[in-house]
Amino acid sequence: MPSIPANSNSEPTGHQLLLDVHELSVCFRSDDRTNTVVDGVSFDLRSGEFVALVGESGSGKSVTALSILQLLDYRHASHPAGEIRYRGDDIRKFDEKALRNLRGDRIAMIFQEPMTSLNPLHTVEKQIGETLLLHKGLKGTAAKERIIELLELVGIPDAPGRLSSYPHQLSGGQKQRVMIAMALANEPDVLIADEPTTALDVTVQKQVLELLRSLQKRLGMALLFITHDLSIVRSYADRVVVMQQGRVVEKGDTQTVFDDPQHPYTRKLLAADNRGEPVVISAGAQELLKAKDLVVEFNQRKSLFGRVKPGFTAVNNVSLNLRQGETLGVVGESGSGKTTLGLALLKLVPSKGAIWLNGKRIDGLDQNAFRPYRETLQVVFQDPYGSLSPRMSVAEIIGEGLGIHGVSKPEQENRIIQALEDVGLDPLVRHRYPHEFSGGQRQRVAIARALVLQPELIILDEPTSALDRTVQAQVVGLLRELQRKYRLSYLFISHDLAVVRALSHRVLVLKDGRVVEQGETEALFSAPAHPYTRELLDAALFYQAQPD
Repeated sequence: MPSIPANSNSEPTGHQLLLDVHELSVCFRSDDRTNTVVDGVSFDLRSGEFVALVGESGSGKSVTALSILQLLDYRHASHPAGEIRYRGDDIRKFDEKALRNLRGDRIAMIFQEPMTSLNPLHTVEKQIGETLLLHKGLKGTAAKERIIELLELVGIPDAPGRLSSYPHQLSGGQKQRVMIAMALANEPDVLIADEPTTALDVTVQKQVLELLRSLQKRLGMALLFITHDLSIVRSYADRVVVMQQGRVVEKGDTQTVFDDPQHPYTRKLLAADNRGEPVVISAGAQELLKAKDLVVEFNQRKSLFGRVKPGFTAVNNVSLNLRQGETLGVVGESGSGKTTLGLALLKLVPSKGAIWLNGKRIDGLDQNAFRPYRETLQVVFQDPYGSLSPRMSVAEIIGEGLGIHGVSKPEQENRIIQALEDVGLDPLVRHRYPHEFSGGQRQRVAIARALVLQPELIILDEPTSALDRTVQAQVVGLLRELQRKYRLSYLFISHDLAVVRALSHRVLVLKDGRVVEQGETEALFSAPAHPYTRELLDAALFYQAQPD
């Protein structure tokens, strides 16, 4: 195995060694084949430390973390080599009872997606109370008081009133705070956080990171933070461990690694930012899309159990315009109405107000009358895996719209090949299926599907938020190149302001369904007028603003 660069010699002092992972390997067996996904990984974790485990998807970060608590499916997984020592004892040799006592007590874990980690059938009180009962024997009033204390500790407002809440009644940030409260319930020595902020808005992300750092300092915990966001690592981590294809390629003091990276892969990660300028718009570019006083209301309705759900206005008197070859960035937190606005422009949800496309009024058209306009107006969704049918080949996925719009079979084949080439994929992959591709490749297929109809406008709904930083930079570069080649217009919906700044000519800021500010991108980023815009920008630029 290749040696690790010299940065790995940096060792912390004055901290008690809690966790020592030494030469760990992980293999998965499938169809009489053995695949090594973690190969000789070594690092340690000491009390009071914030250590970041970084790398792209597939680098082995999460598998390594799950191995620490022995949470892999050991019907198929195995550790052919290595040790995982907690306070000197090898966890791999623990029996099931010892592992149960360790998990959630001395070593706790926060998972990436709280909605799938929390039980939708149990209240907040029951879910946090379960770990208190299991490890501390707390129940009744004592448990309730401790749960309220934990919820207040992680900043949940009206903690007593939230005890009876179910996960679906909480926002994304609140669900993640409940997960943190569960992990902290027994004051663990080691907290493993696996991409805990990836799906959160920038303001909530900042709050959660600040919360984790303050709790770590207050409780003296060791924190192993798994992420692909290097801006977080630079601002918070004491040490960093860089993984590529299951191996540690570099590790050491964070500032040293960032200032003087030794391994080419580390340098590649650090270079993969989303800087750059939007494509220049033609001087005589005509207006392509216009919306005036757009309103989307969701009426009062009854749930499955007969409970009345009150109505609300998701988009409230929004007006916008977009020229040929221009990108309009739409930003705001979850629930601000960004995606609903996009769906309204696509006529996928009912709306009030006026919409013009190429000077023609389209808001009053029924679906049949609007169908010809769908060639002009396409969409790329956030989750490429969820938006691509697993039962269809890439050719069938990309070509589906061509058949609907009456394109001949020979022409369909030519346009599918051209679309794949445009997004940087080998046309031969058209015979494969979505599960055979990486996340970045699937998003390229989704872009090809939108591109094949030769649209003038593509609505991009968080198209890069689920991607690694390096893949994200590649997709941004691809979108820029396609815009330059075909004079495409983009409505770019995102909470990632770095990507918005790199692509957008103008930005529209939404809060609670209303436009609170809009303007030229650089002017808005340099001198935001509205307090909400300043709050978003402060959160997004917070990491870069930290002292080195």
